Amino acid sequence: MHDIEPHFKWRDHYIASKDSKSPFYGKVYDEFRFTQKIYNYFIHPQWDAFGSATLYTKILFVNYDKGFAILEMIGEWNDCLQNDVMFLKRNIVDDLAQHGIHKYILICENVLNFHASDDAYYEEWYEDVKEEDGWICFLNLLPHVQEEMQSERIQHYANLGDYYNDVNWRNQRPNNVFKAIEAMIEGSTKELVF
Repeated sequence: MHDIEPHFKWRDHYIASKDSKSPFYGKVYDEFRFTQKIYNYFIHPQWDAFGSATLYTKILFVNYDKGFAILEMIGEWNDCLQNDVMFLKRNIVDDLAQHGIHKYILICENVLNFHASDDAYYEEWYEDVKEEDGWICFLNLLPHVQEEMQSERIQHYANLGDYYNDVNWRNQRPNNVFKAIEAMIEGSTKELVF
């Protein structure tokens, strides 16, 4: 897992550690020492910890004018034992929301497992963004992760499912990814068009 690096091609557009509104503002990364782990596996030092022992993130892009953020996730999403959604909501989402972010794209192709608990934080997050005509979207979930999320009714609070999987986002600019996902959510298109 140590060689799975967060997407870096958008660094010309945004770097969270240089954004004074980011929860990771001022963070210095050591490219030579691997200190963070998911269980017994070291992960690339560019991933950011936000309180969970098994789930990490990277804020890839934020557009304050349009009110959206794109985050990439890695690890095991464990609400049952770790309450990961609480850490994500309190330590990342709430900070971004203070600066007008109300639309969230979470790229989840490196989320290896999902273990549910109750849906209170998903509901709270949904209610917060709904007030601002916002939304939450999980992209590229692995099939078993999607099934687990759907079995726990997470789709009532976030856009997820086959419709949002197999999205080829890496070769696109962040604003184009946002426009395509927003069009899908708002129903003005049935498929991604890049």
